[in-house]
Amino acid sequence: MSIETFYEVMRRQGISRRSFLKYCSLTAASLGLAPTMAPKIAEAMETKPRTPVIWLHGLECTCCSESFIRSAHPLAKDVVLSMLSLDYDDTLMAAAGHQAEEIIAEIRRKYKGNFILAVEGNPPLNEDGMFCIHGGRPFVEVLKETAADAKAIISWGACASWGCVQAAKPNPTRATPVHKVITDKPIIKVPGCPPIAEVMTAVVTYMLTFDRIPELDRQGRPKMFYGQRIHDKCYRRPNFDAGQFVEEWDDEAARKGYCLYKMGCKGPTTYNACSTTRWNGGVSFPIQSGHGCIGCSEDGFWDKGGFYNRVTDIKQFGVESNADKVGGTVAAVAGAAVVAHAAVSALSKARSGKEEQNKGGK
Repeated sequence: MSIETFYEVMRRQGISRRSFLKYCSLTAASLGLAPTMAPKIAEAMETKPRTPVIWLHGLECTCCSESFIRSAHPLAKDVVLSMLSLDYDDTLMAAAGHQAEEIIAEIRRKYKGNFILAVEGNPPLNEDGMFCIHGGRPFVEVLKETAADAKAIISWGACASWGCVQAAKPNPTRATPVHKVITDKPIIKVPGCPPIAEVMTAVVTYMLTFDRIPELDRQGRPKMFYGQRIHDKCYRRPNFDAGQFVEEWDDEAARKGYCLYKMGCKGPTTYNACSTTRWNGGVSFPIQSGHGCIGCSEDGFWDKGGFYNRVTDIKQFGVESNADKVGGTVAAVAGAAVVAHAAVSALSKARSGKEEQNKGGK
């Protein structure tokens, strides 16, 4: 029996053709594609069988799975059970024990070279991998064994992509990101702690539609979502440029929604879609909620000064200056403008007085 297509599953679940096409249009938009690509996505959903997926968990907290299954769009959440043939995920599956482990062997045998390996978390390498046991075996062994037959690998979240808190100094377990263990397979990194749900589903949609991995940046992240800094599209950017910063939590500047850079916001050095795609169905993101970006999609963010220590080499107005100097620069410019205005006013008054005096003399 062949695997159903995504569209067949949706129709069986009572989803209308109109809703299906709307989903394809929204997906094209989220992928940064032209509206004309929506029919191509629809065609792929209608004709291609669902992609078999094995989803493994190493050292992690399951926040990526939690984010994925909470995708807010009414159809995007169906990706988990409809678009993907999610044959193995020890967090979501009903099977357990030997029955569950047999599924991995069956998928590897039946779909060799044609399934996606999704990895959440990372393998610890110290003590022969004994800090993370999967089905009675070190997780690193299961990872290598399964990856050998996979078509491609998706590294979900900061743990799989960079190591995250498990790999923070001194890293006693030698927690290691997936790409440093698996070096002979295409790997798509979707970092974040956790990644945005719609980013996760869109990456899968792209792979299913075009039968290839999306264009990646130099760090292996999809450019469509990690191609710009949060800072570039942040609605508080004008405050940053104007030197208007929050100095203390809940001060007057905070209540006015000024820039959070001085409170440790890593938006200027973080590449992610938080300020455009946002979270919770596009409702908000950390900066909008009053907390600075912690840079969770960047390599080694746990070891880069913590949550509240800001980066100090951000340039302003094209000159060698950081945010500490911006306020002073703005104030100096404003002060110079006031002085100039006063000088012009005084000069005008002097001229007016002299003209009046000349008139009186005549």
